[in-house]
Amino acid sequence: MSDATAKAAVKATAAATAAASGASATERFLTDKTGTSAPGADTERVHILATEMISAVHDIVRRHQVTYEEYNALKSWLISVGRDGEWPLFLDVWVEHVVEEVATAARQGSKGTIEGPYYVPGAPELPSVSILPMRDKEAGTELLFQGRVTSASGEPLAGARLEMWQADGEGLYAQFAPGIPEWNLRGSVVADDEGRFAVTTIQPAPYQIPTDGSCGRLISAAGWHAWRPAHLHLKVSAPGHTTLTTQLYFKGGTYVEDDVARAVKPELVIDPRPTGDGGCEVTHGFVLDPAS
Repeated sequence: MSDATAKAAVKATAAATAAASGASATERFLTDKTGTSAPGADTERVHILATEMISAVHDIVRRHQVTYEEYNALKSWLISVGRDGEWPLFLDVWVEHVVEEVATAARQGSKGTIEGPYYVPGAPELPSVSILPMRDKEAGTELLFQGRVTSASGEPLAGARLEMWQADGEGLYAQFAPGIPEWNLRGSVVADDEGRFAVTTIQPAPYQIPTDGSCGRLISAAGWHAWRPAHLHLKVSAPGHTTLTTQLYFKGGTYVEDDVARAVKPELVIDPRPTGDGGCEVTHGFVLDPAS
């Protein structure tokens, strides 16, 4: 098979799995997140938030003189978002970054950002010096990602846990695209007694959010692009400290300046250096706030 044919096959596979990805994200959310938040709804908060959200919609209708044709198009689109299983995708791409900003405004330690729809708990546990699970000859530039986890006072956090997950060199995630081993490029790394870790992985590729469903139709109709920059996902935790959910992006990477999910922050951009053997390495530490 020629390189051109192989690339075309990969693109076809990615396109074919876009709708399935949305459905998988919905199923994953219902499995892992439903019922894990505050157990009881505060009636007054629900009243305030729901009333203001509906009022904001009313204001848009009045300001822009929305027609019945536009209203019915919106209604049809909202129904299709649910049918396509893309509510997690829609909310994670266009809403979560603001929720994260508000929720972590008082954070003193390392900056966080959105979790996104592709997190899966229960990744294999790995030692402080390790290689993320990957296929033989995994495509992509080898990356040594190393650093240290400390408290806000600078004390090393022995045994801190770094859950890592990422897209592969084609922008596809294990468990959300077919033909990829279950835990490919996913792992839960346990730092050493000094809070240090050194993980070998590959640099992921930028990727499009699924475009063959309702979210894709919105993107096309609005003239937006659907791309996220290449990034590493992490959840960093230690007993007695607040868990940090974050992503790390690559300096100079495509779409870093105009991420469709608006999740990039300057503090989250890393700059790997070549190692001379075709790979690269970067050192990046994490500071965790004490639990409130």
